Amino acid sequence: MTLEDSLMQSRTTRMAVWDKLIRLFHWSLLAAVVISFYTTKTTGQPFLFPIEVHAQSGYIIIGLLVFRFIWGLVGSPYARFSTFLYGPKKAAGYAKALITRRAPHYASHNPVGGWMVVLLLVSLGFQALSGLFLSDDIFFQAPLYGLLGPSVGDVLARLHSLNSDLLLILIGLHLVGLVWHTLQGERLVPAMLTGMKRFSNAPADEKPAAYRAQRRYAIGALLVAAGVSGWLWFY
Repeated sequence: MTLEDSLMQSRTTRMAVWDKLIRLFHWSLLAAVVISFYTTKTTGQPFLFPIEVHAQSGYIIIGLLVFRFIWGLVGSPYARFSTFLYGPKKAAGYAKALITRRAPHYASHNPVGGWMVVLLLVSLGFQALSGLFLSDDIFFQAPLYGLLGPSVGDVLARLHSLNSDLLLILIGLHLVGLVWHTLQGERLVPAMLTGMKRFSNAPADEKPAAYRAQRRYAIGALLVAAGVSGWLWFY
């Protein structure tokens, strides 16, 4: 290790960014999405994964999204939407700086990444919610099937299929962004595992380190999310 590397390492600081609940949410959502996509390819071959498994993964996704919405309002600083959602001018400026490799580092999601997160959550939300109104016309009917009438159900079925393609595109863009930031020295995957990020300079969105999310909010968010998923699962 050179003297310059030693000096750089000594100036690097570790900062707690992602709380335990956000990390649990992230990896649980990833697992549920993988199961959801996988079961669409294996259902009925023959019944390796019945359609109910696909639906149950959707119920879990809905519960996770409910939790994320609540935690985005009352959770730890870097998990809040108000921390990582920026206006179009800020996002465009960051995108330009990112291309030229001059973008500042952010503790939470950067101005472009924040909106990508929102697009993913919205698309996932629509996918899971629209699935509540569908049926395979043979073995399975979702909890809210028929509530909006057959014509609306047919439209939702088509949109459900189209949105699954959109989701794949958004996930692909998310992975491209992850690789791009990794090549520029941002270790985003380890940060989502440990909750810690390393910075050689103060991040552009630094928040007070002394802040702690209130436990009652965490318990409340978890209970609401579990209640929603549980109701759908046993409906």
